[in-house]
Amino acid sequence: MKYKVIFLLCVWCVYSTSGINILDSAKNLIHGGSDFVKDSMNNVFSFDSPPKRTPIPEFIKEAGYESESHYVTTPDGYILNMHRIPHGNTNKTKKNIPVYLQHGLLCSSADWVILGPNKSLSFLLADEGYDVWLGNVRGNTYSRNHTTLNPDKDADAFWDFSWNEIGIYDIPTMIDYILKTTGKSQVFHVGHSQGTTSFYVMTSEKPEYNRKVKAHISLAPVAFMQHLVSPLVRALAYGNLPFGNQQTFIGKNEFFPSTAFLVLLNDAICGVGVGAVYCKISIFALAGFSPNEMDAKDTAVIYAHYPAGAATRQILHYTQEVVSGHFRKYDFGKIKNKKLYNGSEVPPDYNLFNVKAPVHLIYSSNDWLAHETDVENLYQHLKSVREKFWVPIPTWNHMDYLFGKDAPKLIYEKIMSILNKYED
Repeated sequence: MKYKVIFLLCVWCVYSTSGINILDSAKNLIHGGSDFVKDSMNNVFSFDSPPKRTPIPEFIKEAGYESESHYVTTPDGYILNMHRIPHGNTNKTKKNIPVYLQHGLLCSSADWVILGPNKSLSFLLADEGYDVWLGNVRGNTYSRNHTTLNPDKDADAFWDFSWNEIGIYDIPTMIDYILKTTGKSQVFHVGHSQGTTSFYVMTSEKPEYNRKVKAHISLAPVAFMQHLVSPLVRALAYGNLPFGNQQTFIGKNEFFPSTAFLVLLNDAICGVGVGAVYCKISIFALAGFSPNEMDAKDTAVIYAHYPAGAATRQILHYTQEVVSGHFRKYDFGKIKNKKLYNGSEVPPDYNLFNVKAPVHLIYSSNDWLAHETDVENLYQHLKSVREKFWVPIPTWNHMDYLFGKDAPKLIYEKIMSILNKYED
């Protein structure tokens, strides 16, 4: 029961700190979100058993596709678990370049899979003839391993990273493994949210990897964040919290470290009845209000795999970007910064001029985490953008790229069109 109270309090905090009027939101639900209201009312008195958290390799097999699990080790010792769908269930001619899909913050390879064939991007790409690789970065459900460190017993050391280290170590390691395994010289890289951030870190800091990427597609690109709308993230960034401090809210080392909590969150709150409605609203509060894109019945499936784990510093690094308005390295404070950054009291910006791989930006107007003004700022800093595509649905939010009803037709067909042009 206490977790229900905590969860509802978090939702309340999001709305109360955002300046969003609850009555206005209710009006939006009634007038602009008829499908949401209908689905929600159907779910209020639904008490079906919540879905289980099926491991992704098993999920892929159950969907009727060949599934592989691969382990790679980064130079600093993190053991990452990659998932692969080597081909689809059609007679489409096999494509030459493998596709590497990289998830966002608090997410996993599940993002690209859990809505199943004909709806999730990984299956659609496989059926199009692509060899599909799904990354999992350090610290998430599938990559919570290290050659010498235990994530629980050695928490201070294991969780001492942000998306800076993910971009410098994890992404290059997974790209190299894909190329070695397939015998190819390049990959297509598709990132969502933090999956785009880590790509820009990699290509800024290790520009030699530009030649290993045939093209990069940014879904909800996140680099500059000064205009971010999400009230919860802004509250964390500026310390405008109803009680406690940042550490009280997100922990010291691992964000949401308790597996028991995650299971309870899904089973007791999101999986059945009216709880699924609250969970759907919580996604809106974080990512943007988009009532007609997410099926209410999918909410429990999503929360069975989310959040998938992350280091507190990943979140804090983003809050620093909100305040600074820069796309730059982690701010450890003046004293440590001077030791790490050649005497500078402030962290250096990432050199986006080093990004040479072809980039395609896909963004929307209702994304509370990747504001279109910040995307435009990123566009102005990049010299290799081939296309900037605005999603023509005014309510399209940060998570609709993964779970929106219109994603297969609107976003995934666009992605395949881009990839096929490079294949020809």
